[in-house]
Amino acid sequence: MECDSEIGGSACCQRAAVRRTRSAAWLVATCCFCCFWWAAVTGQALEPKELHTDRDAFTPSVYTIVPGRVLNEMSHVYIENREGKPTNNYPEYICRIGATERLEWRLGVNYSVGSQGNVVTSVEAGELPIDGGTLYESNFLYGFKFVTSEQNGLIPQSCFIMEATTPMYGQEFGTEPVATVAFGWEFPAKWRVDTALRYAYAEADTNWFSRWGPSVVLRLPMTERWEIHAEYFGTFTQGLLDDVNRPFFSPGTHIVISRNVELGLRVGWGLSEDAANFFSDAGLAIRY
Repeated sequence: MECDSEIGGSACCQRAAVRRTRSAAWLVATCCFCCFWWAAVTGQALEPKELHTDRDAFTPSVYTIVPGRVLNEMSHVYIENREGKPTNNYPEYICRIGATERLEWRLGVNYSVGSQGNVVTSVEAGELPIDGGTLYESNFLYGFKFVTSEQNGLIPQSCFIMEATTPMYGQEFGTEPVATVAFGWEFPAKWRVDTALRYAYAEADTNWFSRWGPSVVLRLPMTERWEIHAEYFGTFTQGLLDDVNRPFFSPGTHIVISRNVELGLRVGWGLSEDAANFFSDAGLAIRY
């Protein structure tokens, strides 16, 4: 279809660009899933099965990195917002360094470009008005994770994560503290239920506000190296002039392709008018 007028042409071209980007995201997701399936059914069993990555879901792993080991996680996230431009987050890099049996150090960096402040990963982003604004933001992350309990019957495996994000570029320049508590239970057949609550004290255009992020995920192992999951999560603000509620439903999968390399893929759909229509997240983890 041709775009005749200047205004109509701009809107038409924008819709066409969104359709092309959405098609590309689905193509990448389909190709990744086919690769995961092929590797899972043809590969040999691996030990250990899990790298316990934090980026393969909104809910972080309740485990820390073994002392002396380093886990590098990175991903690209595409978010199709209901209004305005799509948002792209990359590389969403985090370096997790094992310090003791219970403690790990965490360093990371991310760049966000697009509009709005949909938070669909463990990376914080600015909170812009739903009906406008452009997001250009680069953050540096630092913090630690500490195991607070190990599973014993109904007592879950649990951890506490304390991080801060300092903008290196963007509209907001205040360091944001982010605290997360996570709990997990492993059941027979190795399936797991993990839940978490994240709290961020974030900066808006005129004031600081609270952002809460509850989540729960069911993880089901399909083979020794292939796992699928289904997750509910959301971000809910408190203290903005117009608070926003952004719940999501998100299925996903990851596969350990070698002893120290893991690929992950997740997609999700917003469950409210404030939430983005759709997002996709493709990630890689490498352990040394």
